Amino acid sequence: MPRREAGQATPARTVDAVGAWCLLGYAALAVLARQPGEPPLPAFFLLVAWTGIPVFGLTLHFRRREEPFPLGRLLFWAIAFRICGLAGGPFYEDDFYRYLWDGYRFATAGSPYGPAPEVFFLDPAVPPAMQSVLSGINTPELPTIYAPVTQAIFLLGYWLQPGSVTVLQAILIGLDLALVGLLLRLAPARNVLLYAWCPLVIKEIAFTAHPDGAGACLLLAAVVLSRDRRWQGAAVALGLAAGAKAFGLVLAPLVLAGARFRHWLLFAATVAAVYAPFALRGGSELASLQVFAQEWEFNSWLFGLLKTALAPFEARLALGLAFAAFWGWYQVKYLRNPARGIPRGDWIFGGLLAASPVINPWYLLWLLPFAAVYPTIWAWTASLAVLLSYVTGLNLQDYEMHPYGQPPLVRGLEFGLILCGLGCDLIRRRWTGRASRAGAKG
Repeated sequence: MPRREAGQATPARTVDAVGAWCLLGYAALAVLARQPGEPPLPAFFLLVAWTGIPVFGLTLHFRRREEPFPLGRLLFWAIAFRICGLAGGPFYEDDFYRYLWDGYRFATAGSPYGPAPEVFFLDPAVPPAMQSVLSGINTPELPTIYAPVTQAIFLLGYWLQPGSVTVLQAILIGLDLALVGLLLRLAPARNVLLYAWCPLVIKEIAFTAHPDGAGACLLLAAVVLSRDRRWQGAAVALGLAAGAKAFGLVLAPLVLAGARFRHWLLFAATVAAVYAPFALRGGSELASLQVFAQEWEFNSWLFGLLKTALAPFEARLALGLAFAAFWGWYQVKYLRNPARGIPRGDWIFGGLLAASPVINPWYLLWLLPFAAVYPTIWAWTASLAVLLSYVTGLNLQDYEMHPYGQPPLVRGLEFGLILCGLGCDLIRRRWTGRASRAGAKG
């Protein structure tokens, strides 16, 4: 019995050692985030490597030894890392000003949709605290781009404490931890570790308060409920995910693949109920989304390559059709499989982002939960590599570059690393197939 207890303590000590190491990195990042100005890029990437690479090593350690991962420690350190983000606050991003402004408009006007923020620049009715928020909004000439369920989170933040990004961080951290709990119902703890301790997740949610994690949480809730054949709950959760961001629609046919027609009606009714109060007032995020879809480009991969040979509209059209074909192929493949498992959201969202003209790091918050269920080298390489998109003219303080322009070598490094990860996955899959065939012959 004493030997068994000592053997059990060894994994715990290993986890605590890695957790303490990562906590130092996040604490240092929180200190940098609290300083005037933005953290230096070299320091940021050093801390990303500091906190990210050991997690990969810890996952491999437990996978090779086939040891159970200590669940309590996984959650303890996940919470500790997020507390560092709460203490540090946003950096390299100013989107939170829009969240705070939308919450104010929702609470005081009954809707966050309508006039663009620039209309209120000289409005004396705007409180001083909100004037400072208003002055920080980027693209103030455009109305909000955020969907109704996300707006409800902004409204809740305003009700709890107007103009406080810390409150928004806390709400989104709570939803992110709920997502971790859902993941533990779908994947072993050593896989969930990849998400729960992921630097991108902690930076984009705990530090920067991006709300995509809330939509991903609702989507994963729908996946869990559909797996348990609780179709009514799955339909509602999926409708709310779609009401948080259009990304939620991409997996709808797969999540509700075994549902009845009435459950599809419930899904549609949920989406309609989310949008109806705003549509009746003549407002939604769709106008700004149209501008975004037609004009914006940032950190793109295939679109960036294709637009060198085609006009932007033609490149968007070609990639849209290519993604639609890929999505249709996977849907047919999935529906023909009698033993349907959890849909490969990592493939679907990965394909969507590969074709997208805009790849912001927080978009991967939709992909990474599925990459914990189906771990791949390319997806978790992407979780670190995509942070290179913060190397912009603005963060480099290079006034000869466009503020959101990127050095070509940096974008090449980012997607080169992801492609290397994909190549490693293909090689590993081939070797695994050969080994399986050899075992069968033997």
